[in-house]
Amino acid sequence: MPERSKDWMRQAEADLRHAVNSHRAGDFEWACFAAQHAAEKAVKALFQKLHLDACGHTVSILLSNLPAGISVPGHLIDKAKVIDKHYIPARYPNGFEAGAPVDFYTSGEAETAVRIAGEIIEFCKNHLDR
Repeated sequence: MPERSKDWMRQAEADLRHAVNSHRAGDFEWACFAAQHAAEKAVKALFQKLHLDACGHTVSILLSNLPAGISVPGHLIDKAKVIDKHYIPARYPNGFEAGAPVDFYTSGEAETAVRIAGEIIEFCKNHLDR
Protein backbone atom coordinates (compact mmCIF):
# COMPACT_ATOMS: atom_id res chain seq x y z
CA MET A 1 0.00 0.00 0.00
CA PRO A 2 1.46 3.39 -0.93
CA GLU A 3 2.34 5.83 1.82
CA ARG A 4 -0.10 8.78 1.61
CA SER A 5 0.59 10.81 4.73
CA LYS A 6 0.76 14.07 2.77
CA ASP A 7 -2.73 13.47 1.36
CA TRP A 8 -4.11 12.76 4.83
CA MET A 9 -2.48 15.89 6.23
CA ARG A 10 -3.71 18.08 3.37
CA GLN A 11 -7.23 16.84 4.04
CA ALA A 12 -6.81 17.42 7.79
CA GLU A 13 -5.87 21.03 7.06
CA ALA A 14 -8.82 21.39 4.66
CA ASP A 15 -11.17 20.02 7.32
CA LEU A 16 -9.76 22.53 9.81
CA ARG A 17 -10.46 25.35 7.33
CA HIS A 18 -14.00 24.02 7.04
CA ALA A 19 -14.29 24.06 10.84
CA VAL A 20 -13.15 27.70 10.95
CA ASN A 21 -15.58 28.65 8.19
CA SER A 22 -18.44 26.82 9.91
CA HIS A 23 -17.67 28.64 13.14
CA ARG A 24 -17.74 31.99 11.34
CA ALA A 25 -21.07 31.04 9.73
CA GLY A 26 -22.59 30.16 13.10
CA ASP A 27 -22.74 26.45 12.33
CA PHE A 28 -21.18 25.53 15.64
CA GLU A 29 -22.11 21.85 15.61
CA TRP A 30 -20.44 21.42 12.21
CA ALA A 31 -17.40 23.37 13.34
CA CYS A 32 -17.01 20.95 16.25
CA PHE A 33 -17.44 17.88 14.07
CA ALA A 34 -15.09 19.17 11.36
CA ALA A 35 -12.47 20.00 14.00
CA GLN A 36 -12.69 16.48 15.40
CA HIS A 37 -12.38 15.05 11.90
CA ALA A 38 -9.40 17.29 11.12
CA ALA A 39 -7.55 16.06 14.19
CA GLU A 40 -8.41 12.44 13.41
CA LYS A 41 -7.03 12.73 9.87
CA ALA A 42 -3.84 14.41 11.10
CA VAL A 43 -3.14 11.53 13.49
CA LYS A 44 -3.92 9.05 10.72
CA ALA A 45 -1.40 10.90 8.53
CA LEU A 46 1.22 10.18 11.15
CA PHE A 47 0.24 6.50 11.22
CA GLN A 48 0.56 6.47 7.41
CA LYS A 49 4.05 7.95 7.61
CA LEU A 50 5.03 5.21 10.05
CA HIS A 51 3.50 2.51 7.79
CA LEU A 52 1.09 1.51 10.54
CA ASP A 53 -2.65 0.85 10.51
CA ALA A 54 -4.93 3.23 12.37
CA CYS A 55 -8.44 2.05 13.13
CA GLY A 56 -11.29 3.96 14.67
CA HIS A 57 -12.26 7.58 15.05
CA THR A 58 -11.34 8.37 18.65
CA VAL A 59 -8.47 10.85 18.48
CA SER A 60 -7.34 10.33 22.08
CA ILE A 61 -7.08 6.57 21.53
CA LEU A 62 -5.28 7.03 18.21
CA LEU A 63 -2.77 9.34 19.87
CA SER A 64 -2.32 6.87 22.74
CA ASN A 65 -1.67 4.07 20.25
CA LEU A 66 1.23 5.82 18.53
CA PRO A 67 4.51 3.90 18.93
CA ALA A 68 6.67 4.47 22.00
CA GLY A 69 9.15 6.49 19.94
CA ILE A 70 6.59 9.28 19.65
CA SER A 71 6.03 10.92 23.00
CA VAL A 72 2.51 12.34 23.12
CA PRO A 73 2.08 14.78 26.00
CA GLY A 74 -0.69 13.80 28.39
CA HIS A 75 -2.28 17.24 28.10
CA LEU A 76 -2.69 16.71 24.33
CA ILE A 77 -4.49 13.41 24.91
CA ASP A 78 -6.75 15.19 27.41
CA LYS A 79 -7.50 17.88 24.84
CA ALA A 80 -8.26 15.18 22.25
CA LYS A 81 -10.86 13.78 24.65
CA VAL A 82 -12.65 17.13 24.50
CA ILE A 83 -13.08 16.94 20.73
CA ASP A 84 -13.76 13.20 20.72
CA LYS A 85 -17.12 14.05 22.29
CA HIS A 86 -18.15 15.85 19.09
CA TYR A 87 -17.90 12.87 16.74
CA ILE A 88 -21.51 11.66 17.04
CA PRO A 89 -23.66 14.17 19.00
CA ALA A 90 -22.70 17.04 16.68
CA ARG A 91 -24.43 15.27 13.80
CA TYR A 92 -27.41 13.32 15.09
CA PRO A 93 -30.57 14.58 16.86
CA ASN A 94 -30.88 11.35 18.85
CA GLY A 95 -27.77 12.34 20.79
CA PHE A 96 -30.04 14.54 22.90
CA GLU A 97 -33.33 13.91 24.68
CA ALA A 98 -35.02 16.56 22.57
CA GLY A 99 -33.90 19.07 19.96
CA ALA A 100 -31.21 18.92 17.33
CA PRO A 101 -27.45 19.44 17.59
CA VAL A 102 -27.87 22.94 16.17
CA ASP A 103 -29.76 23.81 19.38
CA PHE A 104 -26.96 22.79 21.73
CA TYR A 105 -23.57 23.77 20.34
CA THR A 106 -22.05 27.14 21.20
CA SER A 107 -19.53 29.50 19.68
CA GLY A 108 -17.18 28.85 22.59
CA GLU A 109 -17.28 25.11 22.07
CA ALA A 110 -16.58 25.53 18.38
CA GLU A 111 -13.70 27.91 19.08
CA THR A 112 -12.20 25.44 21.56
CA ALA A 113 -12.59 22.53 19.16
CA VAL A 114 -10.89 24.45 16.35
CA ARG A 115 -8.00 25.45 18.63
CA ILE A 116 -7.48 21.89 19.88
CA ALA A 117 -7.59 20.45 16.37
CA GLY A 118 -4.97 22.99 15.31
CA GLU A 119 -2.71 21.92 18.18
CA ILE A 120 -3.07 18.25 17.25
CA ILE A 121 -2.38 19.00 13.59
CA GLU A 122 0.78 20.92 14.52
CA PHE A 123 1.95 18.08 16.77
CA CYS A 124 1.48 15.60 13.93
CA LYS A 125 3.11 17.87 11.33
CA ASN A 126 6.17 18.23 13.56
CA HIS A 127 6.54 14.45 13.62
CA LEU A 128 5.87 14.06 9.89
CA ASP A 129 8.78 16.37 9.11
CA ARG A 130 11.30 14.25 10.99
